[in-house]
Amino acid sequence: MPYTVVIADDVTGANDIGIMYAGAGLDTYVYSFCDGREQDYRQCDVLVVDTDSRFDTRDTAYRKVYEALKGAPRDGVRQYINKQCSVFRGNIGAEFDAMLDALSEEFAVVVLGFPDNGRTTVDGIHYVFGTPLAESQFARDPVHPMTKSSLMEILQEQTHRTVGRIGFEVYDKGTEALEKALRKARSDMNYCIMDVRDNADLQMLAEVLQGERIICGSSALSKYLACIAAQKRMRLDTKKSVQRKQKVFCIAGSLTPQTIGQTDYIREQGFAVIELDTTRLFEETQCQEECRRIFREIEAAYQTQDFVMIHSMNRPEQVAETKALADSYGIGNTKVSTMVSGALSGIAASVIGTYCIRRVIVCGGDTSASLCARLGIRGMKVLSEIESGLPTCESVEEPHYRMALKSGSFGSREFIEKAKEKLCLEEE
Repeated sequence: MPYTVVIADDVTGANDIGIMYAGAGLDTYVYSFCDGREQDYRQCDVLVVDTDSRFDTRDTAYRKVYEALKGAPRDGVRQYINKQCSVFRGNIGAEFDAMLDALSEEFAVVVLGFPDNGRTTVDGIHYVFGTPLAESQFARDPVHPMTKSSLMEILQEQTHRTVGRIGFEVYDKGTEALEKALRKARSDMNYCIMDVRDNADLQMLAEVLQGERIICGSSALSKYLACIAAQKRMRLDTKKSVQRKQKVFCIAGSLTPQTIGQTDYIREQGFAVIELDTTRLFEETQCQEECRRIFREIEAAYQTQDFVMIHSMNRPEQVAETKALADSYGIGNTKVSTMVSGALSGIAASVIGTYCIRRVIVCGGDTSASLCARLGIRGMKVLSEIESGLPTCESVEEPHYRMALKSGSFGSREFIEKAKEKLCLEEE
């Protein structure tokens, strides 16, 4: 049974951490949480359960994490990880508390830093590419605006348990000093937030924390934990690949600068890129007309090429217009986001069914979850890494979809093109 059990709050985060383990050669499966229903999990080294709870209420998020853990295998599990957004968006306190309660524990280490994606923590202050979190792009997040930079403050506001930290100055004294500080932390606090300046800090933390029962935070530490686990398990293998021609479909619902840049890049390369007019989603007749228009354009594009992308309106003035229109209908930001994701995933499901497409790229966590639900995807095997924290995966059930599900704020400008090439590599 699993060596590591991970609970993730959305599907892109689940894949993000899954690739850390799969990349080290460990059998890794990602499953969707099924509201407490018993699941027949496949035997694996690492089990990742996506609760899709980032946009839930605090109580619902707590229940999902608690029930997911109670329903997960226990035999042989050495470590539990609660994977959250690398800038602490979502129900952080509720989900961490649920994990401790479900496992009857009172201590967890929190490591949020992800240097490869610009997230660092120094003196407990979290930075995004060198900018304090409260001054970064995430301060303007439409659903979870991050108005504080202190991770201790953010977490303490969401939990009744005690929050503390260990700073980088302890690391500089060596592993023995760090181990001593952790022993003291266990008696002084429930959650211990760790600084992360760079990957060298992560590597040191992995050595010290490899036997820690509960770890919370981003996926970055797992890259190093996975290497340690793989060395112990000796389960590395190699697979030969061959390039085959495939139709690939891409949808993007994220409004982050990263996804907008990736969409612009794909358009610049001459691929078919089609925009969903989000102002037409509020009236049923207009919505149906818009979906039919997009389907016709996709149909025409696939006559001459094997890659098509659709995306929601993403320019600031377009987003503002959509929000203003939604407000006139009494619709809030969260519901608008759900409506857009639903429209994109509905179109995608029709296209995928019509053209028997098995290679899919999705940009945005909410959009990824919506499409997986539409396609009836219950579980996924993590395959190989495209870029740091961004894997390909394959659905467990038939038909087997090979997918790249990307968090909106992750990836280089060329990511979608890289994902397209990677997805068309099939095992012989």
